[in-house]
Amino acid sequence: MLIGIDPLLGPECLATLRAMGHGDALVLADANYPASSTAQRLVRMDGASILQALGAVLSVLPVDDFEPMPLVSMQVVDEPDLVPAIVKEMQLLVDRVVPGSPRIAAVERFAFYALAKTAYAVIATGERAFYANLIIRKGVIPPTESPR
Repeated sequence: MLIGIDPLLGPECLATLRAMGHGDALVLADANYPASSTAQRLVRMDGASILQALGAVLSVLPVDDFEPMPLVSMQVVDEPDLVPAIVKEMQLLVDRVVPGSPRIAAVERFAFYALAKTAYAVIATGERAFYANLIIRKGVIPPTESPR
């Protein structure tokens, strides 16, 4: 355990998030997502909901503010304009904790899978809500002013 670090962020998860660079993508995946067969690096967070995992990740990971779509979810098949309740909840969480409150964009299912396959890592959660998948593009932490 560490002071100030969400206990959901275990050693493997913290190492993965720390190793990511600016612009690298992270997939937060629900329990139905094919994480094992598609991830370049897989971190399991099976006991967590997507909202718990998202809150933990956003407590340490900056979101890219250069990218026009730094947060991407999957559109509902045959109903692309429908925003699932879980995605609305994810947006509320983003609005609370991410500077600038970037919007969660939605892309077609297979476009989401194509983007996800290029991700640095996938965190597989135990979330059972449908369409509870999110791609997060890592941002930067600006330099601090150093005393002279």
